[in-house]
Amino acid sequence: MAAARQEGVGGTVSPVDLHTHSTASDGALAPAALVELAGARGLRVLGLTDHDTTAGLAEARAAAGPLGLRLVPGVELSTHVEAGEVHVLGYFVDPAHPDLVAALARFREAREDRAGRIVERLRAAGAPIAYERVLAFAGGGSIGRPHVARALIEAGHATSIGDAFERYLVRGRPGYVERYRLTPPDAVRLVRTAGGVPVLAHPHSAADLAALLPELVAAGLGGLECYYGDYDEPRKRELLALAARHDLVPTGGTDFHGPGIHQRPLGGTPVPLASVAALEARRAG
Repeated sequence: MAAARQEGVGGTVSPVDLHTHSTASDGALAPAALVELAGARGLRVLGLTDHDTTAGLAEARAAAGPLGLRLVPGVELSTHVEAGEVHVLGYFVDPAHPDLVAALARFREAREDRAGRIVERLRAAGAPIAYERVLAFAGGGSIGRPHVARALIEAGHATSIGDAFERYLVRGRPGYVERYRLTPPDAVRLVRTAGGVPVLAHPHSAADLAALLPELVAAGLGGLECYYGDYDEPRKRELLALAARHDLVPTGGTDFHGPGIHQRPLGGTPVPLASVAALEARRAG
């Protein structure tokens, strides 16, 4: 399926972007500002999928209404596998569902603990930063390594977010700390319990996708992110075939974190409008 395209501010954009982040997690724009940018660029549907939090959804929903923009409530859950990490997107979740609220509270506590341990390791490695500055960069949102990276830049220990990650924050570097994660099937089941549709995010980053996917389908997976970021056409075709084989809805988006970050403009990845209706049809209940 080819996505419909239209001209918006800053160039040709897709009418749909189902994978975005705000300052509620590690994005650069507040939820309302993200929605305003989506409206300015001519998007019709925006999915807000902050990492391990739904804290930005109310603000985003309030901003979307006057613009006639449809907001798809979402979340991106971090999960653990032996060979790395897997992310599960949840669409149309009920942010007030008690099981989801409890799980996200556990994520929040674990993120705060992890950030403190990272700061301690950086100090021991000769790159001291203040934990208070990390909190300030998080701005009350879900704390992540990008906020630590900004503190490292401010303190003169790195020249860019990419440099900070490469020198200090990725696995094998002095500031890396493992984080709390669910298993991928647990994340899929949690999204289903909260009334949503679970989707495997950026599947080509998942280790051993061939073995993982059937396990997730059995747990209730509803979609596969086939139109992601800068995936090329051969990769998209491969993933679309995989989605069809497992009866999964093909979804997608830019993984937008802010202007100039990852070089993916909002709406810059073509996603079919039909994906939204197909996702909604898979909602629990």
